[in-house]
Amino acid sequence: MNDLRNDFNSLLGQSTLSGNADRRSFLKTALGTGFAAAVLPVCAQTMIKTDTQGLTAGEVSIEVNGQRVPAYRAQPERKTGLPVIIVVSEIFGVHEHIADIARRFAKLGYLAIAPDFFVRQGNPMAYTSIAELQKDIISKVPDAQVMGDIDAYVKWAGEHGGDIRRLGINGFCWGGRIVWLYSAHNPKVKAGAAWYGRLVGEKSELFPQQPIDIAPTLKTPVIGLYGGKDQGIPVSTVEQMKEALQKAGNKSEFHVYMNSGHAFNADYRPSYVEADAKDAWSKVVAFFKQHGVA
Repeated sequence: MNDLRNDFNSLLGQSTLSGNADRRSFLKTALGTGFAAAVLPVCAQTMIKTDTQGLTAGEVSIEVNGQRVPAYRAQPERKTGLPVIIVVSEIFGVHEHIADIARRFAKLGYLAIAPDFFVRQGNPMAYTSIAELQKDIISKVPDAQVMGDIDAYVKWAGEHGGDIRRLGINGFCWGGRIVWLYSAHNPKVKAGAAWYGRLVGEKSELFPQQPIDIAPTLKTPVIGLYGGKDQGIPVSTVEQMKEALQKAGNKSEFHVYMNSGHAFNADYRPSYVEADAKDAWSKVVAFFKQHGVA
């Protein structure tokens, strides 16, 4: 545990951690830097680093219903009329890998925005336990709140060089589920990319629908990238979603990588599978172009 704390301090630029400190009281560094304690140590040897040359990149913030919501933004310098991509993080928040994904899209000519959807509930970077992170933060983030935050940032993008007639959304894990839901929420989304996002599950007041529930009425095409060895998202649920979308005439497509598990695109984690991640990324880029986002 001491080694983990030392790594955490180093990555987040903090000099000390008190053993009984409230997790929510930890200082946060700039959005898009460091990693959540729950995934340390990171696999630096496989981590992809995308530079900011030719880009405007860094933190921005807007007010949504009285709350300042920050986001990491990356876009080509001094250009307007850019296609817009909303990047939705995993449960670990907008850390270094998510910021890098935004820069990868920006290098392709997009205005990419990765909002901090957890700002009201707490700081996911501070949690050493995924179970506690799920209980204390993720389980308390209403879908309606997330939809509203994305709506607000889409509007912001249209006022800051983005062409929101060419709107796409890309998300990982927790964010993959959000991709399905937001694609149904906002008919202006041209296409979505859902990386190993949960498709079925329990419903509640905060989470009134799951992706399988919106399949019969979903019009937006989504590309789903899933791992055949994913212990949390059985391939049977992917087939269930695929069948529901086909019945509805939706032009979504799925790719199941049978040798990969969950988070196979997370190049900072041991789950990373380089060949499958590269193939999936190329398919996502082509899918957005095919459906009028690029």
